[in-house]
Amino acid sequence: MTTITCIDDLQRLARRRVPKMFYDYADSGSWTESTYRANHSDFDTIKFRQRVMVDMAGRSVKCEMLGQPCSMPVALAPVGLTGMQHADGEIHAARAAEKFGVPFTLSTMSICSIEDVAEHTNSPFWFQLYVMRDRDYVGRLIDRARAAGCSALVLTADLQILGQRHKDIINGMTVPPRPTVRNLINLATKWRWVLGMLRTQRRTFGNIAGHVKDASNLSSLSAWTASQFDPSLSWDDVRWIKERWGGKLIIKGILDPEDAEAAVNAGADGIIVSNHGGRQLDGAPSSIRALPAIVSAVGERTEVYLDGGIRSGQDILKAVALGAKSVFIGRAFIYGLGAMGEKGVTIALNTLYKELDTTLALCGLRDIQDVDTKILWQDSQLMHP
Repeated sequence: MTTITCIDDLQRLARRRVPKMFYDYADSGSWTESTYRANHSDFDTIKFRQRVMVDMAGRSVKCEMLGQPCSMPVALAPVGLTGMQHADGEIHAARAAEKFGVPFTLSTMSICSIEDVAEHTNSPFWFQLYVMRDRDYVGRLIDRARAAGCSALVLTADLQILGQRHKDIINGMTVPPRPTVRNLINLATKWRWVLGMLRTQRRTFGNIAGHVKDASNLSSLSAWTASQFDPSLSWDDVRWIKERWGGKLIIKGILDPEDAEAAVNAGADGIIVSNHGGRQLDGAPSSIRALPAIVSAVGERTEVYLDGGIRSGQDILKAVALGAKSVFIGRAFIYGLGAMGEKGVTIALNTLYKELDTTLALCGLRDIQDVDTKILWQDSQLMHP
């Protein structure tokens, strides 16, 4: 029996249980992966002020995101191919988030469709939108999300073209995996994953297959993405999307204060400071390093969230201290899903919650709403980016 003490333990277990191409797909960055590594390592440079002899009883880490009560300042980020980490993975992750009381965001590039997730959950979830060249399909996708009761739309702005991810190229990443000798040898060691996939019919992109014109070949994700994602996406399109959607809109992929201003002017109800997990522009700053300037620019006019590098409850508290309303976790819950399915996602959320709650107390506070830069050691270089 594996003892889980932290997110790293789930990561090690997921690496053993998930086929290499899909584990690498989630746990990799573009080019040299410098931004991917910085997303987490830059958190290590931020230090806390330890406080003692204060009342630590009756703590709360509850918050709201777009008016939705949350058990802690965390949402599950949209992750493509989640259903290839574990059979029916999006459904399992959405259920875990629902029970824990945090938002779940379904990716356009999910294996389980919008309708699948809606059928197997009881609370509204959020939907992440990629903009394709086929605008008729984009409009119908927005309509499907509204019909399924999704309560927020998350528009990803930083994937008009695909960053080069060397591991995907080396692995020949396809959905489902091609029956090559190399893949079959790897799958032979992942019997839990194989048994799960044999029990489900959800093995391709549920939101795309049968819905997009000229999408008969979805096996090569990078080739299809290069041909379908719209490089001409602009702020004018955001206004059209917001009008078509008619609800709460979050824009994900903001790293620059000028883009943050443009997002607010385009009607964003929230923005996510994100570099796509280090999977797009290698050499861009880490999300936590970019956060303070963006909070300073637009934090009073829209909700600012952070995505990228979160591996612990301490990371969550550091992001909140630097002005994030909440954070989005991707790899942290994916490790749990790959390791143990829905149970693993719940373990990941519980782990983050306990670490967050304990650290809040040791910093001398009882309510996360009182957190600001005063809980950080003043020599931190990230205080003045």
